[in-house]
Amino acid sequence: MVIRCRQAVYILLLCTVLAACSSPVSTWRSKAAPLVDELGRRDAQAMFPQEYRSLLETFEHGEALFHVREDDKAADVYYQLAYQKAEMLQSEVQKAKKRLAVEKQQRVAELAAKAEEEQLMRAAADAELRLRTQESARSAELSRTSQKKSKETPPPLPTSYTVRRGETLPQISARTEIYNDSTLWPLIYRANRDQIRDPKRLWPGQVFVIPRNFSRDEAVGARRYSNKNN
Repeated sequence: MVIRCRQAVYILLLCTVLAACSSPVSTWRSKAAPLVDELGRRDAQAMFPQEYRSLLETFEHGEALFHVREDDKAADVYYQLAYQKAEMLQSEVQKAKKRLAVEKQQRVAELAAKAEEEQLMRAAADAELRLRTQESARSAELSRTSQKKSKETPPPLPTSYTVRRGETLPQISARTEIYNDSTLWPLIYRANRDQIRDPKRLWPGQVFVIPRNFSRDEAVGARRYSNKNN
């Protein structure tokens, strides 16, 4: 019994000596190393070069203390500092990427809005050009007619229109003698709001005023309104 007790004491003392002689594992190194490696593979170095260089220098200083001088305690201080810097840098990288993503979405939206505005402007310019071409053609035709019949006066563009059964504002606007463009129907709608409660419901026999002297901006606004309410 006494011999067994002595053997147990010897084994306990041996374990204590071995534990004292063995080098402790750096817990902060195991946390800092993968995070530093992850930031190196990402865009941290390009986005925050000074901060990433400072982080790398701190971690490498800890590595030198750990592997060369074998000063585990001093190395752990640098590993802990490197881990804290890495966490902060990781947070900044995430914020920067989110900010860049938002800015990219804004640029895409701005480009889309600009493209839509340019398209509307071109469409309005085309509509204006068509109207001028029609007016020029009509004027030329009237001029030829007047030469043949000097006493006859050319019929002017109609300033009013009587609705027929089943007609809609776009159909009226698309008529050659009106605008020859179905997207300009909001001009008629705005000029006859006292008669039109619902632009999609017209009544036969209604007499609408047809605006003629509208500006280019009004044409652009009419086309934009028409596109939104198709």
